[in-house]
Amino acid sequence: MKCSARLFALFTSLFLVSGALAQAPSFDRLDRNSDGKIEKDELPERVQQLFGRLDADSDGSVTKEEFDAFEKRRAQMQRQRDGQRPQLGDNVDGVKITRDIPYADENIPRQKLDIAVPEKPSTDKPLPVIVLIHGGGWQGGTHGPFLSRAIPLVRTGDFAAVSIGYRLTDVASWPTQIHDCQAGLRWVKANAEKYNWDPDKIVIWGSSAGGHLVAMLGVSADVPELDGKLGPHADQSLKVAGVIDFFGPANMLTMGDGPGFERHNSPDSPESKLLGGTAKENVEVAKSASPQFHVSKGDAPILILHGTKDGTVPFQQSVDFHEALTKAGVDSTFVPVEGAGHGFAGQEVNERVEAFLGKILLGKEVEVSDAPIKSAQGQQRRPQQRPMQRRGNE
Repeated sequence: MKCSARLFALFTSLFLVSGALAQAPSFDRLDRNSDGKIEKDELPERVQQLFGRLDADSDGSVTKEEFDAFEKRRAQMQRQRDGQRPQLGDNVDGVKITRDIPYADENIPRQKLDIAVPEKPSTDKPLPVIVLIHGGGWQGGTHGPFLSRAIPLVRTGDFAAVSIGYRLTDVASWPTQIHDCQAGLRWVKANAEKYNWDPDKIVIWGSSAGGHLVAMLGVSADVPELDGKLGPHADQSLKVAGVIDFFGPANMLTMGDGPGFERHNSPDSPESKLLGGTAKENVEVAKSASPQFHVSKGDAPILILHGTKDGTVPFQQSVDFHEALTKAGVDSTFVPVEGAGHGFAGQEVNERVEAFLGKILLGKEVEVSDAPIKSAQGQQRRPQQRPMQRRGNE
């Protein structure tokens, strides 16, 4: 496709939600009538003006081949913006990264994790760890790209970071996903002495489906029936010091409530794939997979951020979750991101995260403000509400 760098960047930016947190929609998602091609009116209204640039042969529709060609260029631009993903053992701006370490069964590709440690730690004492869990509707995404969210923090020398992969719903349904995340977390604790990490100072961070999984870890450490005892380190505790939940689902039974969110109740929704059927038909499984149903007083402190115009995970999910946490006596800070959709970025977002990490992991006497954020980037108002779809880097 012949496309100027400026226009291509604009098209890409309209698809992207928040840098490394999101990926362009899939061909199948945009092909709403499933006829094997994308017509102009099937594209989001904001990018229809660039349809001619995507339609390489100008025949009035976009084929899978044309879309894939565009996606390759988009991915290349993303890599250039974020920096090329380092290979095993490479150093990047003062950070040592090691990729694809098995944490349970080395024959299961999804049961791997990446680690990032500072070349020059700020202290000789064991470092606190930020553990990241990617999103993607439990049906997509990988652990590698999400590690980039923590690289600037690791670069300070104050933290290490670990990004955990898990099996997706094309392989197994709930509770496989949480069992994998538990095994990954336990690997971090079991290897703390080897890497000079502090096993008692771990904050887990995730977005969307990853936000759901970190919230589950934060509230279910004392729920024996959810403990999969998976992997070689089942003796390690699942307790964490804190949780950062970016717009994660909290109650599977109410995901489809409200105008525009009804598709969450469909048999082919990401939630239904996770639960092995619709939430309404699998109530007990839905409760098992809902952080809100496992809240208790001893749960880890949590920071929740959610866009008020999120068209994928209802904003009310975090409102209700925060209310349940507060009622139980859990230290919960809920920050609405005004006007933001399913993803956001910006200085104020970074400041809230850094304040929470400083307070929980570094012992700083700082306030984590719950004032709404009004200046976040990536505030997309979607013309059509949709359930969680496949996102590569959430």
